[in-house]
Amino acid sequence: MMLDVDNIHGYYGKSHILQGVSLKIGESETITLLGRNGAGKSTTLKSIAGVVTPRRGSVKFKGVELAKMPPHKIASRGVCFVPEHRGIFKLLSVEENLRLGARKDSPWQLADIYRIFPRLKERRTNGGGQLSGGEQQMLAIGRALMNHPRLLMLDEPVEGLAPVIVEEIVAQLKLIRQAGVAILLVEQNLEVCTQLADRHYIIEQGRIVYEGANDAFIADESIKDRYLGVGVV
Repeated sequence: MMLDVDNIHGYYGKSHILQGVSLKIGESETITLLGRNGAGKSTTLKSIAGVVTPRRGSVKFKGVELAKMPPHKIASRGVCFVPEHRGIFKLLSVEENLRLGARKDSPWQLADIYRIFPRLKERRTNGGGQLSGGEQQMLAIGRALMNHPRLLMLDEPVEGLAPVIVEEIVAQLKLIRQAGVAILLVEQNLEVCTQLADRHYIIEQGRIVYEGANDAFIADESIKDRYLGVGVV
């Protein structure tokens, strides 16, 4: 397994948010982490990325323990996190934002990013703050790719976006997956999740309560209704 998260416990102050979360991701696999608001999805991503340090448990990436590493060291090993609010530099141009994320050894160059995200090429001289929400999301993903990710973690990448932009981002994520990048996706849009994922995990109150392959997840209406409060995808 590329990523092996084993029994991690995460806290904010005295609040015990993650209560023994375990999950695995294989090479080039796309996994979703689903759950209601406040279940611990974002905290799980932040714990893997080093933004939150687990008090107990293990996070191993390609056999190396990450749980006590600072975020920049984790990113340098190929674990890249795109947070919910994207974190782009709004006063810098699109191209300046992309170059800030670049690594010399990355196979992803500007031409590759512009091929996958043609909107960014059209707006490469625009400031980040001049982009639409969908374009800012594309820029955040593109900048992460420039850092040569082996695992790309995305927190709510299509939240609040128009359906036509959602379709565009889904198509772009499929291209990224085909290029061999593993993806860990937190997302509320189940249609997007089932278009992209090989497997799904569901987290509830800081614990993993379900793991299943995509076909089984789509077919199981009771699981979606019980843990996500929705009907058929």
